[in-house]
Amino acid sequence: MSAESTDKNRATAAALLPLVGGPDNITSVAHCMTRLRIGLRDRSLVDDAALRAVPGVLGVVEDDDTYQVVLGPGVVARVTPEFEALVEEGRPAGPRPVTAGGLAERGAALKEARKARNATPFKLFLGRIANVFVPLIPALIGCGVIAGLNGLLTNLGWAPALVPALAAIASGFMSLIAVFVGFNTAKEFGGTPVLGGAVAAVIVFPGVAKIGAFGEHLSPGQGGVLGALAAALLAVRVERWCRRRVPQTLDVLVTPTLTVLVTGLVTLYGLMFLAGEAAAAIGAFANWLLAAGGAFAGLVLGGLFLPLVMLGLHQALIPIHTTLIEQSGHTVLLPILAMAGAGQVGAALAVYCRLPRNGSVRATVKSALPAGLLGVGEPLIYGVSLPLGRPFVTACVGGAAGGAFVGLCNQLGVAFGSKAIGPSGWALFPLLDGTAGMGVTVAVYAGGLAVGYLAGFAATYFFGFTKRMLADLDTDAGAGAPPAPAGPASAKEPVPA
Repeated sequence: MSAESTDKNRATAAALLPLVGGPDNITSVAHCMTRLRIGLRDRSLVDDAALRAVPGVLGVVEDDDTYQVVLGPGVVARVTPEFEALVEEGRPAGPRPVTAGGLAERGAALKEARKARNATPFKLFLGRIANVFVPLIPALIGCGVIAGLNGLLTNLGWAPALVPALAAIASGFMSLIAVFVGFNTAKEFGGTPVLGGAVAAVIVFPGVAKIGAFGEHLSPGQGGVLGALAAALLAVRVERWCRRRVPQTLDVLVTPTLTVLVTGLVTLYGLMFLAGEAAAAIGAFANWLLAAGGAFAGLVLGGLFLPLVMLGLHQALIPIHTTLIEQSGHTVLLPILAMAGAGQVGAALAVYCRLPRNGSVRATVKSALPAGLLGVGEPLIYGVSLPLGRPFVTACVGGAAGGAFVGLCNQLGVAFGSKAIGPSGWALFPLLDGTAGMGVTVAVYAGGLAVGYLAGFAATYFFGFTKRMLADLDTDAGAGAPPAPAGPASAKEPVPA
């Protein structure tokens, strides 16, 4: 890069900095493909009009987390380091006490950087797939709890007249979940939602049993949510093709007819069979993994879930969970993945104990722990462990230990899962379902949580801090201060860990 180009980028950064309130008003700096993303302490110090007038600024955008200055591709990657350097130069020299607010700022920067890294076509596609299934979670939870209550009444022999009604309520949604998936898929990918639901409804129609494909008769529900997802995606493509080519006067009649007809035939004579084979393979693999891999499989799954969340790859598990629930009534993977949250809780408790003089950080841990115990991992991740660095790694160790415990019990014959996705931690207890009886299932899951808590605590207490870290962190600078605003560590984006 030429000296002239460097000077120009630094001049742009120097022009921007005072207009966003100066170095002391900056909590985080990151960038994506086109925008400089700035975390602010006080939004009122920003001069929007003057920012728009700076040469090279293409516009400004504000969202819930950051103030964004649009500079364009290429330019933003060169201006951002200059801006960061000026922010650091403008701050007072010498170390500053580390408080909860400082950790929250660091967590905000890490979260923003993660968002920028996750803006790849593959991860954006996974995000859109997750958007199809996330709206279904409340119904999955509600029906799962009702199914658990119904099972309890059945085992106890209570209220026999009520049991069939509860069974109908609990099972009705799952019998039609493919229709909801088709509807949401078309909506998310820009098609007509009801057409996506219509082609997905073909999958659950009882009359498909009379249709043969690939040398065998189809079964109602074959392919499940995977088939519904594929059918609705195809319906969106067919609908768009029709919209471009069908005359406007015939569009209202021809486009929906062709969309449902073409996609319906492809679904019946191809997608249902292929998706059914894929779903069967997923179920067989999940069961084999835990039956054969046991403790090792649980260790890997529990230990890697938090990094998967950070990379945005955990979204790929949502349709897998849903497929397993549709097949067997529960997903065997979720209780193991939930151990990552247990490791996170144990690590946070160790941070609390290791920093007795840092009242600010301890207050943040106390405020975030209840959410962590219920499986909402983001407050502890972005407010405590990830900004500190090493405690995030030791939290993963705790998750690995808890996962290994649950995986070993599964290999020994105590196989169980969750009837719904979303809840984790203690909130998962009402949704547990297994073949060994509810008492044993609950005991094993509780044992896994305990192992995760203890391993996460021990690993963090003994290996989560260097001497230098303790010297910097264990001060009374934040003692007596109120807890920092939750900011990026709020529970608005729950992490099912």
